[in-house]
Amino acid sequence: MKIKVLHPSCNLDTVRDGRGGIFTWLPEDNIVEFNVLYFQPGKTRGHHYHPEFNEYFLVVEGSGVMVTRDSEDAPEELVHMSRGTCARTPMGVSHTFYAITAVTAVAMLSKRWDDCEKPIIRVDFLQGKGTQSAQ
Repeated sequence: MKIKVLHPSCNLDTVRDGRGGIFTWLPEDNIVEFNVLYFQPGKTRGHHYHPEFNEYFLVVEGSGVMVTRDSEDAPEELVHMSRGTCARTPMGVSHTFYAITAVTAVAMLSKRWDDCEKPIIRVDFLQGKGTQSAQ
């Protein structure tokens, strides 16, 4: 799997004290930009790869499926994502996100979008039949 799910740590004292909890993810890369993304149920965002940065994707609310595929002939790989799931997609890995419910997510980048010569490259082989895209 090219997309890696990150598992948070939690200081259990932050749960035991009755106030909720604090969960911590430790990314492999320095994060220099983050963006809030909103998805409507049944919509997708993606069908691309990033040649200049790694992307972390943290679902804050809702659920969906992150899909990656190397080419039209390659099998699809997927990660089911819901609240609290964080995934790292390395540069050059094609991916798209399919929202099952309304989703709010945070995308975190290892290079600023505006500092990239070409931040995104579109691919067609991730778009399934009958998909409504919200790119």
